[in-house]
Amino acid sequence: MSASLVVAAQRASAAWIPITIAAATFQTARTATQQRLRKVLSISAAGFVRYAYGAPLAWLATALVVGSARYELPSIPLQFWPIVTVAGVAQIFGTMFLIRSFDARDYATGTVFSKTEVVQVALFSAIFLGEGLRAFGWVAVAICMTGVVLLASKQQSIAGVLHVLRRFDDLSARCGVAAGGCFALAAVAIRAASKSLGPNEPAVVRAFLTLAIMNSIQTVVHGAYLYKKEPDQLVKSFAVWRSSAIVGVLSVCGSAGWALAVTLQNAARVRILGQVELLFTFAIAHFWLRERHVRREYLASGLVLMGVVGVVVLG
Repeated sequence: MSASLVVAAQRASAAWIPITIAAATFQTARTATQQRLRKVLSISAAGFVRYAYGAPLAWLATALVVGSARYELPSIPLQFWPIVTVAGVAQIFGTMFLIRSFDARDYATGTVFSKTEVVQVALFSAIFLGEGLRAFGWVAVAICMTGVVLLASKQQSIAGVLHVLRRFDDLSARCGVAAGGCFALAAVAIRAASKSLGPNEPAVVRAFLTLAIMNSIQTVVHGAYLYKKEPDQLVKSFAVWRSSAIVGVLSVCGSAGWALAVTLQNAARVRILGQVELLFTFAIAHFWLRERHVRREYLASGLVLMGVVGVVVLG
């Protein structure tokens, strides 16, 4: 192999790093923009714009990927539809829980709570699929949950921590962890739906087609809910189209980044590097949303991050 080909191969193999960082940046910016939309939209409507404006862009991205590489769209089996619907509905609830967690406390804290998604995937796999963690994986779970408890406790005393353990009555923590659970279910279902399209189909095509179909289903399901329960909010979500469209663009760019990254590199490595999202989250929270946090919250968030990475590496 010539030197130029070797260099090109090395650059391609390393491309997943900036792509993953870009995906994490887009995702962080999307959730921050959704939080700012709460000034004019309800929780449900702020979640809806992600899919309503994202679906057309997801279809465009699918067409570009298929057309540029001259791929053929895979045939869609019957079992794909209920699986992708479950994924879409779980993501709708996860997004609404996440925004509610922001309202109850703040943007950065709610995001940290939702990061328990990785740990919950591991726990669900151990309980329901018999795919148990290794010993150090369980230690990482304990570290992550310790961080969650410390973050949920607004007091620095042992009594405050024990109160959280007994009642877990912090609304932001409950909604954030619930969001993580919904996102965990959505992640598993999205993977299952994508795999059902055929193992021989290009991974990037399966990923984009699954995203486009899921976003379309979410637009119909969530739009029907808003039309029935909050018709004024449905109208507002299109009235503030400039801000809402930004959410859709950021959402699709983030999803495209994750899809490309896991196509180029092992998913575990992508998930580990993707945790830089927490650093971006606190930066945006501080400089853009003007949120302020104390040292204990940074420490607790660090423990959550350590636990999440630990589960991926050691689980």
